[in-house]
Amino acid sequence: MSDEETAPSNAPGAKKAKRKRRPADRPSTIRDVAAKAGVSVATVSRTLAGNYPVSEDTRQRVMAAVDSLHYVVNVHAKALSGRVAGPVALVLSDITGPSLAHVAAGVEEEAGNRGRLSLVCSTKGDTKREDDLVQLMREQHAAAVVLVGGTVTDDAYHRRMAGYAKALDSAGSRLVLCGRPPLPAGVPATVVDYDNRGGAFQATAHLLTAGHRRVLFLGGAAGFSSAEQRRLGYRDALRAHGAPHDEELDTTGNYTRQSGYLRTREALRTGVGFTAVFAGSDMVALGALAALREAGRSVPHDVSVVGFDDVPFATDLTPALTTIRVPYEELGRTAVRLALEREVGLASDNHVVLSTQLVIRDSVRSVG
Repeated sequence: MSDEETAPSNAPGAKKAKRKRRPADRPSTIRDVAAKAGVSVATVSRTLAGNYPVSEDTRQRVMAAVDSLHYVVNVHAKALSGRVAGPVALVLSDITGPSLAHVAAGVEEEAGNRGRLSLVCSTKGDTKREDDLVQLMREQHAAAVVLVGGTVTDDAYHRRMAGYAKALDSAGSRLVLCGRPPLPAGVPATVVDYDNRGGAFQATAHLLTAGHRRVLFLGGAAGFSSAEQRRLGYRDALRAHGAPHDEELDTTGNYTRQSGYLRTREALRTGVGFTAVFAGSDMVALGALAALREAGRSVPHDVSVVGFDDVPFATDLTPALTTIRVPYEELGRTAVRLALEREVGLASDNHVVLSTQLVIRDSVRSVG
C-alpha cells in the first residue's frame, strides 16, 4: 500500500468508521489534515517537508486541507528533531540605537534570504541577561548567536566569551562577535569587525589637513573596545601630522547626544581652545552641534565638526555632517553568511575586518 492510499471503506463487510468532530477551539493537528485530504499522516508530513515525491493531485489536496483547517506546523518540535533549520539570534545591548538597528537589518535580510528565522534580543547592558539569552538560544538550537557592540575586553570578558563559544559549538551552533575584537586562538568563534582605528585616523587627518591644529576629541567610554580603537586612531593622526596631543582635548564619555552636548559646552566654558571637533559617533556630533549653536559658534565658519557612523540623519543636519561611514548592514549580513556557510562546511574565515570610509560633506572648512 502506498502512502497516498487510504484504508478502503467500500470493501465488502467493511464498517464505516465514525469520525469524531474536532472541537472548534482545538488547534488542528496533522491527523485532521490527513483525514480531510484523504491521505495518510505520513503523506501529509512528507508533502509539507518537501523531502519525498508525491503526485501533484495529492500535494494540492494536502495544501487545500492545510489552508481550510488553518493548520500550523509545530516548528519547535521539528527543530528538536533536526528537521528544520535553526534560527539566527542577534543579541545586542540596545535596540533603539541607529547604528545597531542597521546591523539588525543586515542580519534579518541575510537570514531571510537563506530561509532562516531571525530573532532580536536586548540585554540593556546586563551581562546576566546576556548569559541567559545565549543559553536560551542554545536550547532553541539556534544556528548562530551574533553578539553586537563594543565591550570592555578584560579577562572576565574573554572567559565569558570562551564559555559561550564552547557551549554553542557543542550544540552545533556558532558564536559570532560583531564589532568586537577577536578571542584567543582555538576558541570556536567567528569575528566580524570594522576598522575603528583607521576610520578615526581618516577623520582626524581630514581636519589636520584642513589646517586645524587643536581638535577636540569627544571619544567613547574608557575601556570599551571600539572607543579605545578610535582614540588610538585620533592619536595616530596627531603624531603623523606633527600635531601635539593635549590631554584637555582628549575626552571620554558615552556615545549619546547629551554627552556630546555637555562635553562641548564644558570645553567652551573652560576656554581650552579648539577650532575643530572629532565626535566619536554621529549622536555625539549632534550634541556638539547643539552646544556650538547655543554658544553662537557657526559650523563650519568658526568650528569644524566630523562624526563617526554615517547614520541616516547625518545628511539632514545643517550643515550636512562630514563623517566616517561604517558598513553596519554589511556587518550583519557578513556575520550571518559566515556562520551559516560554516554550518555546511563552506566558510574558512574566522576573522573579517570591514573597511570604513570618510564621507565629506559641509561641516569642515580649511583654515589658514
